[in-house]
Amino acid sequence: MTPSLELQIKTLPNSPGVYQYFDAEDKIIYVGKAKNLKKRVSSYFTKTHDSGKTRVLVKNIISIKHIVVKTETDALLLENNLIKKYKPKYNVLLKDDKSYPWLCIKKERFPRVFLTRRVIKDGSEYFGPFTSVKTVKILLDLIKELYTIRTCKYDLSQEKINAGKYKVCLEYHLGNCLGPCEGLETETHYNNSIKEIKNIIKGNFKESLERLNTLMLDFASKMEFEKAQKIKEKLDRLSNYQAKSTVVNPSINNVDVFSIISDNTHGYANFLKLSNGLIIQSHTTEIKKKLDETNQELLELFIVEIRQRFNSQSPEIYVPFSVDVGENIKVTIPKLGDKKRIVELSERNAKYYRMEQFKQIKIVDPDRHVNRIMAQMKVDLRLKEEPRHIECFDNSNIQGTNPVAACVVFRNGKPSKKEYRHYNIKTVEGPDDFASMEEVVFRRYKRLLAEGESLPQLIIVDGGKGQLSSGVKALETLGLRGRIAIIGIAKRLEEIYYPDDPIPLYLDKKSETLKITQFLRNEAHRFGITFHRNKRSKSAIQSELELIPDIGDKTITNLLRKFKSAKRVKEASLDSLKEVIGNARAMKVYQFYHPKKEK
Repeated sequence: MTPSLELQIKTLPNSPGVYQYFDAEDKIIYVGKAKNLKKRVSSYFTKTHDSGKTRVLVKNIISIKHIVVKTETDALLLENNLIKKYKPKYNVLLKDDKSYPWLCIKKERFPRVFLTRRVIKDGSEYFGPFTSVKTVKILLDLIKELYTIRTCKYDLSQEKINAGKYKVCLEYHLGNCLGPCEGLETETHYNNSIKEIKNIIKGNFKESLERLNTLMLDFASKMEFEKAQKIKEKLDRLSNYQAKSTVVNPSINNVDVFSIISDNTHGYANFLKLSNGLIIQSHTTEIKKKLDETNQELLELFIVEIRQRFNSQSPEIYVPFSVDVGENIKVTIPKLGDKKRIVELSERNAKYYRMEQFKQIKIVDPDRHVNRIMAQMKVDLRLKEEPRHIECFDNSNIQGTNPVAACVVFRNGKPSKKEYRHYNIKTVEGPDDFASMEEVVFRRYKRLLAEGESLPQLIIVDGGKGQLSSGVKALETLGLRGRIAIIGIAKRLEEIYYPDDPIPLYLDKKSETLKITQFLRNEAHRFGITFHRNKRSKSAIQSELELIPDIGDKTITNLLRKFKSAKRVKEASLDSLKEVIGNARAMKVYQFYHPKKEK
């Protein structure tokens, strides 16, 4: 497996969809569906295949493309459409189109409505394909309960009916047919039923519901309650029936769908081509911005280019917002229903493509990945320059004891741990977070200025307006106000606060900028808490050893260096103590812990 192919597999989403394998000539050789694209495609390259043809297929795969869909059912239908469209070498092709059931309304006088697996171009209307025969049979049962349509295959031409060639059958006597074969039902009345049946198949029940409701009230007004009750039962069945698909909808025909999402440097555009409600083509690409173009400008360029490239003659396009692509194309901006869901599906494919590109760039070109994130952070946080060097401060104290602070340093979006610093609070007594923040920010940048070190482009303080004001005050004292951007991040709702701005900024919860900002804050908190715990532990140990008379700090340090804890000092023998701190001090330590053994 080539590095390029391995990279494509690593960045596949764990979502339902359809995958397409291409050979060295960039020709589709296999199309498949998957509940989880990444797992399914990976299995081709990690499993040992018993079939020789499968091994040959895997050997010939040079590149992979995929289309993300909402459900497994959609993946099933889309796979079927693509196999019919491209006829891949390694796919089973059902040439007679019997793969899925359709509902046919036959082109004839008094049209029949029936299930079929064969789509014949004879002028008849076909609806589907449906995901299962059961769905079609339920729909057919509903139609037969609501309408009296014929099931016979007679040629009901006017001449043959006038000649009396046919006689009514059992279906007529059971009330399931009104006998058009003997001229007992007019063609107009029958075709009105067919019109309502078409609407029901398409999911438009309005006309049928209105007609049945009027009929029910008419029977009730005539005191024909049994007939009214039967109509009411039909109304209930029709109201409860639902069978629609977001990928397949016969009302959407010969339409191009376009969408785009973008970040600071690139746009990601998707194109879906629909024919008879079926997706038959998908294409997604990355567009590098040159002059900070808007999404509208990029999408208009993409639409013109793609329609030329794929020679599309579709008279209508669906887009998420208004575009100007010429007078000969109808532009629709769907607000709800199946059309809206198709546009959302296009946007979802664009988003997944963007995520893949990010993952691949991170692996193959880390510098480009960093440059993109830095550019995005500059825009998101409203900075004058990219925050290549960021420092974050956090205070730690518990009930006012051992107050400390931490400063963590990030360069190019990653921790620079050798530059992390701890601070003991020196000028503040008690738990005063604001004064402590002012002290450590002042001390940090006073030292950097004195040593001629580079200053960060961004300072983040953990906390809201109070901590931010303290940090700003320290920068003002040093004459750095305005030279370094400083913000505060509050924990409760992740608000970003700016100096002199009472309204906080709320970043997108999924944005890289917020993730890096949270990482900085959490890292500063972790680093500060660790130092605080160590200091409290060390303080507790030293306080016990300091109770020993005539023992100084140097002796305590030597004891802890050797024995690691006050408990081990207490358990140590007199000889062991003498080896570390000499006879006189060893005797004092030993007698402190063992007063009863004093001679």
